[in-house]
Amino acid sequence: MRIEIKMKKDSAENQFTKSLRNNESTLPLDNNSALLNKYIHAATSDNTRRAYQSAIKQFEKWGGRLPTNAERIVDYLLNKANVLNVRTIVLHITAISQWHHYQGIEDPTRAPLVRKTIEGIKRTHGKPKRKAKALKLEHIASMLNHLRDLPESNKKYRDIALVLIGFFGAFRRSELVSIQIEDLEWDEDGLIIQIYRSKTDQQGHGLKRAIPFGDKYCCAATAVKDWLNHSKIDSGALFRPINRWDQIQSRQLNPSSVNELLKGLGQTCQFNFVPELSSHSFRRGLSTSAARERIDFELIKKQGGWKNDATVWSYIEEGQQLTENASLQLMDKLSSLANPQK
Repeated sequence: MRIEIKMKKDSAENQFTKSLRNNESTLPLDNNSALLNKYIHAATSDNTRRAYQSAIKQFEKWGGRLPTNAERIVDYLLNKANVLNVRTIVLHITAISQWHHYQGIEDPTRAPLVRKTIEGIKRTHGKPKRKAKALKLEHIASMLNHLRDLPESNKKYRDIALVLIGFFGAFRRSELVSIQIEDLEWDEDGLIIQIYRSKTDQQGHGLKRAIPFGDKYCCAATAVKDWLNHSKIDSGALFRPINRWDQIQSRQLNPSSVNELLKGLGQTCQFNFVPELSSHSFRRGLSTSAARERIDFELIKKQGGWKNDATVWSYIEEGQQLTENASLQLMDKLSSLANPQK
């Protein structure tokens, strides 16, 4: 939403545009402006941009106007403290802060009263973030057995490949649905998938995810080959929507469809944690399952493409929390003391 306001300062974008115009360039001015807008747009991910736009709209719907001041923001915080999740409130304040920053206006969210109010809301209403349920190997086995028993169809082959690649590749859903057939590199030992952009690689440095060949029944690389052979697609998106008549669409699968598929399979397999299933269950599942099997830290980190060691260690601790446990060893000792005949 564009809001016209009078400002004593030019916005950060306007200042940058002027600096470009003052420099000699072989490009026409209009082309320079279009190129500048392109790069400014690319500086923020689409997901972040949508989240900020939604936050600003909600602030305005409440009655806020931009630019605003610290007192008005505190009113907003007090009104929403018992209504919105704490993380949502923080997102809204961040969006308001960013709006002022890029308009070149003093940021009212930095006022001590605003920061103290936010801190108090966190302490009063803060709750642990709800995490996706980590899929265990036995859960993947149940899904795979169900899918293998279905009649022949395009959807069957696609879903088998998607579940196995999603799990063993520890893919985020955005990465999973954006895989192109041209991104697949086949080797005698397996499949290598090129990822050109991800949540932690917004600048497109790229990384590769290796999927080795294994037992054909549960091999993710073989499942991709079977899907390609059955579907006859040879270019474009690897995972695509399939309609009720089992016809494959030309576009890539919507990210939300991955969650829907997992929840549907969870219900069919009678899992008792269906509401906790999401695409992130693949990443959490791979890492925690690997931890339970005592797989090396570096191998887990490499397969998931994690950059932060602390994140990987948190998954390892989660996977081993019942097996690597001080209480377990003490209970064994207590058992020998209390029941020496055992």
